[in-house]
Amino acid sequence: MTLRYERRGPDAPERLVIFLHGYGANGADLIGLADPLAEHMPGTAFLAPDAPEASTANPAGLQWFPIPWIDGSSEEEAAAGMERAVADLDAFLDETLAREGVAAKDVVLAGFSQGCMMALHVAPRRAEAVAGVVGIAGRLLAPERLADEVRVRPPVLLVHGDMDDVVPPQSLPEAAEALEAAGFERIYAHVMKGTGHGIAPDGLSVALAFMRDVLKLEG
Repeated sequence: MTLRYERRGPDAPERLVIFLHGYGANGADLIGLADPLAEHMPGTAFLAPDAPEASTANPAGLQWFPIPWIDGSSEEEAAAGMERAVADLDAFLDETLAREGVAAKDVVLAGFSQGCMMALHVAPRRAEAVAGVVGIAGRLLAPERLADEVRVRPPVLLVHGDMDDVVPPQSLPEAAEALEAAGFERIYAHVMKGTGHGIAPDGLSVALAFMRDVLKLEG
């Protein structure tokens, strides 16, 4: 299916930041991050697609795939939903790059929570590497599959609050370890002190510095 999306930025961008929202939210939930980032990232358009399914646990929101321990779905339903979401996101990325006229090397994929899970799963399996991946307050799904399925190894920044009671903070070092084992060389991490399941100002600042670096923004 074609994913609906929010967009902010110039009509003919030089680069893109694509936000992937968390479980029970939608694209509008993250597109506001474009406002504090845009002044430091000239020529950049920001997009935030909506996940493809209505959330089982929060009917007003959306989900990339079901989460059994939250919504009572089966592991089979979760796995099938994830495969559909991966296909939908891959198609969205292909369509977006073609429509915006931007190459993969000029794109950052930034995901929060379940969106982080999607970003960390999809980016390494695409034919062309994006400039970088920002994964906030999420985890790496199926880490045991990554080494066999990886095709590209873009730089990755992992950010997590040390007080997160939704996705355990231990998910950050676990993801880093699996990425390193799969041959990723540029892995960065930042722990947001005193932060729960969210994005603190210091986390956003570190993400901005990372994005400016991988997108080769000067000054």
